[in-house]
Amino acid sequence: MVPRLWSLAYTGWVRKLLVLGLLMVVVVWYCDRRVRVVSGTYLFDTVEQLPDNLVGVVLGTSEKVRSGRPNLYFEHRMQAAAELYHAGKVKHLLLSGDNRTMQYNEPWAMRRALMAAGVDSAHITLDYAGFRTLDSMVRAREVFGQQRFTVISQRFHNERAVFIARRLGIDAIGYNARDVNVRAGFRTMVRERAARVKVFLDVLLGVGPKFLGDPVPIVNVEAPTSDLDPELHLEHQGPVVP
Repeated sequence: MVPRLWSLAYTGWVRKLLVLGLLMVVVVWYCDRRVRVVSGTYLFDTVEQLPDNLVGVVLGTSEKVRSGRPNLYFEHRMQAAAELYHAGKVKHLLLSGDNRTMQYNEPWAMRRALMAAGVDSAHITLDYAGFRTLDSMVRAREVFGQQRFTVISQRFHNERAVFIARRLGIDAIGYNARDVNVRAGFRTMVRERAARVKVFLDVLLGVGPKFLGDPVPIVNVEAPTSDLDPELHLEHQGPVVP
């Protein structure tokens, strides 16, 4: 009798786990598909097709991977941002990333790389509080005064960023930087599926950016650089670690 009851209980738990697992698969599939469908129309792969915008928002990532080798996601984003700037598709670059500690500063690393690629420092603004994609999108509008802008990252990231922006009523489009190969980016793709589920949870729970701050609109991007001190154009927005 006892073994039979145990067998029935075990079977019941297995069924519940299977149902839960199936439900999770459906949720992940729905969130992923919804993000792709909604954002797809607003993403561009070529400079020629991309509409002009005043500001390009470059989404941050680490400059190097844990082994110390260059991060290809970072390098390709910087190449794409410099490409749009030199083509006149954006006039100003807002570099939005994480600066939680003195040793980790995504916006500053992006600035350094873009200046090496010929981008004028007077046309660069740093957002040190872009901890998440949500934060970067909201702060671009609420802090830096941009209702319309071009997001610059890999396609998978742009899909989520543009989806978030458009749900918030922001007129955002995305320019897709070159991706990395499947093997190198496998972990990133797995994390991305979870991040897309979290987008919907954030919407349901009304989650906002971690840090907002006072408005500092990006203006006068056409000012001649000869009369400007580049250091005066580093907008220290967010909790910069001393």
